[in-house]
Amino acid sequence: MRAGTTALSGAMALALAAIGGRAFAIQTMGASAPATAAPAPATLQVDVTACRTCHGPDGISRNQHVPNLAGQQAAYLVLQLQAFRNATRHNPVMESIAAELSDAEMNAVAAYWHSQPAAGGDVHAAAEGPAIPSRMAFPADFPRGFTLYQTVTTNGAVTERYANAAALAAARAGRPLPDGAVILVVNRPAAGAPPSGYAGMEKRAGWDAAIPALLRNDDWDFAVFNAQRVRNDGLNQAQCLACHRPQASNSHVFTLAEMRAAAGAGH
Repeated sequence: MRAGTTALSGAMALALAAIGGRAFAIQTMGASAPATAAPAPATLQVDVTACRTCHGPDGISRNQHVPNLAGQQAAYLVLQLQAFRNATRHNPVMESIAAELSDAEMNAVAAYWHSQPAAGGDVHAAAEGPAIPSRMAFPADFPRGFTLYQTVTTNGAVTERYANAAALAAARAGRPLPDGAVILVVNRPAAGAPPSGYAGMEKRAGWDAAIPALLRNDDWDFAVFNAQRVRNDGLNQAQCLACHRPQASNSHVFTLAEMRAAAGAGH
C-alpha cells in the first residue's frame, strides 16, 4: 500500500449507525500532545472512496447519525483517528480502520476533507440507498446443503451458525474458504422458537471489485434478512466489511476455528 506514492482508501467512516450509532458523542480525552494536520504532500495521492461509503460522496453524510466530514477542522479529524487507533475512543469499525493508517495518511485524508465545502448547519444529504448494497441472496434450499457448526445461547436467545459444503470442505482441509463459500447465521429469540432473522456472508469471484480497497474482504459480501428471508436492502455493508477485515488470516470469519473443529469432528 505504501510503495511509491501512497494510495489511501479513505478510512474515515467515523461511525456506523447500524452498529449502534454510538460513536459520535465527543469524548473527553486524556492529556496528550495536540494533533497537527499538515497539508498532504503533492506526491501523496489520497483515495477517499471508503470515506464516501458512509459520509457521502461530497463528505455530506446521508445518515443523521453519521457526521459530515466536508469542511471539518483537519486537526480534529486527525485527533479522532488517532484516538481510534490508540483505543482511547471506542468503535469496533473505526478502531480496525484507523489501525491501518500512518500519521501521514491521517494528515492527508484530514487535509482533504478540510478543503471541501462545508454544509451549513446540521445538513445531511438525501439518502438514495446504501453506498455498498448487499448482493448475497438467501440460499434457496436452506438448510439443505448446510451444516450446523456452532450454537450459542445468550440470555435465552439462540444463535446458530451454518456453513455450506464448499466452506466446510475447505475448513476440514485447513484451506482458506473459497469462492462459493456461504455462512448463514440464524437468530432465534429462544430455543425452539421460529427464527427472528438471519445474517449471512457469501464469497463470489469478482465481488471485491466494487469494494474500496481499505474495506475489501477478499470476495466476501454480507447481508441481513428478516424472518421471512427477505434481504434488507437498506443495509450499508461498510460496517460489516470493516468489522470482518481484521480477520483476514481467518478468511474474514470470526468463527473459523469453531468451523474447523466441527468439520474435523465429522459433523
